[in-house]
Amino acid sequence: MEQGLPRQGGVNDGLMDERARKQARKARASGWIGSALEYYDFFIYAQAAALIFPQIFFPKGDPKIAIVASLATYGVGYVARPIGAFFLGHWGDTHGRKTVLLICMFLMGFSTMAVGLLPTYQSVGVLAPALLVILRLVQGFAVAGEISGASSMIMEQAPFGRRGYFASFTLQGVQAGQILAAAVFLPLAYYMPEDAFVSWGWRIPFLLSAGVLIAGFIIRREVDETAAFKKEDDSGQVSRAPVLEAFKYSWPDMLRVVCMAFMNVIPVVATVFGAAYAVQPSYGINFHASVYLWIPVVGNIVAVLVIPFVGNLSDRIGRRVPIIFGALASGLLSYAYLYAISIHNLPIAFVMSILMWGVVYQGYNAIFPGYYPELFPTRFRVSAMAIAQNIGTTITALLPALFAAVAPPGSHSVPMLIGSITLGVTVISALAAWSARETYRVRLSDLGRKDAVPISKEQYDALREEALDEARLAKAAMQTR
Repeated sequence: MEQGLPRQGGVNDGLMDERARKQARKARASGWIGSALEYYDFFIYAQAAALIFPQIFFPKGDPKIAIVASLATYGVGYVARPIGAFFLGHWGDTHGRKTVLLICMFLMGFSTMAVGLLPTYQSVGVLAPALLVILRLVQGFAVAGEISGASSMIMEQAPFGRRGYFASFTLQGVQAGQILAAAVFLPLAYYMPEDAFVSWGWRIPFLLSAGVLIAGFIIRREVDETAAFKKEDDSGQVSRAPVLEAFKYSWPDMLRVVCMAFMNVIPVVATVFGAAYAVQPSYGINFHASVYLWIPVVGNIVAVLVIPFVGNLSDRIGRRVPIIFGALASGLLSYAYLYAISIHNLPIAFVMSILMWGVVYQGYNAIFPGYYPELFPTRFRVSAMAIAQNIGTTITALLPALFAAVAPPGSHSVPMLIGSITLGVTVISALAAWSARETYRVRLSDLGRKDAVPISKEQYDALREEALDEARLAKAAMQTR
């Protein structure tokens, strides 16, 4: 046992009763829906930053500067994420997973609605981009606790042997939120006159966040706190300083998570820089916005279908191998994706987007919601995951502005330049996963301990099969009612 770190309770280390099974399914559904709604808010900003904001929130004199500045405001949201991670991670480990998720929902909803009410640069000058940056900072602060809180809540209530599958629904919800974000823009960009869309039509998706906020609150208030956290709370073992404990006991694993989170470079290339490269007139590709928006929609639809299968696969073979494969293969595919855009070949761009982002990237994306919280104990699980993951994603989220600076409009080697940077980043992620320990056969009570001994493969397979049999019986019982 590691000195100074108390042993955790054994919640969900074995078979579950009917109430626990219902709570696990409820937590999974809540994590999916809540993440979908909150990331809808976050990603409509990404779409607008690439397609609309350069024209309305920045001076029109130099389109190159406007593109770089707009993509930089997208990255600014990630600058606030480590700050939010410290605060929201602490809150999630001291007050519970449920309360932190409600805080995230309210902050995200209100800041997103406010973006839809902002005046433009032509109306108020530099005040417009200043207010845009402030609201993006609030968005980044709010989203910092979403995945870590939702993933921890689901993982702590999932059946042993199915943690990867259950936790993957958090990211399936995130991908669904991205589909919704792009889908809301599609009919507006296609059916509205371009002048009207740029003038006021883009505001509609942001103002719709009022409905998102109400729906998210109704869903999340119905979820119970996890038994693992309640056991810590009832026994008086809730940490008063989870952030300090995380750095004291688990800084090597936090560093690994930072590096693995560099995989965020793939959606950045696909949805942010890729959109600007394909749509902004100064790059000369001239894909219509309504056409190009279908690329992330289709890629995300495929991702939603693939994620549960990859999450289930990680419960069979472990977390590390799929992450390593997903990192290296998606990095290589970024060359082909950007090249397809550069030669104005929309069908190939679709295929490469689906392969890179919709399929191969899920080797990482579907697994990290289960893997990251498994690396840390209950006492500081949300803090450690939130801080480390958000530092990593912050670094990669600043890449769109770097990409635009390294390969500005007029460059003739955009696929090679940006593809090489992308591959280099994904190699770092793969090495971090290779250096980490495997966790899928470690009991919940031993997670976060470097001296934890996984149960035997035979015993694990037997427990997993029993959990699957329980799930089949429960499904059959529901169908006969």
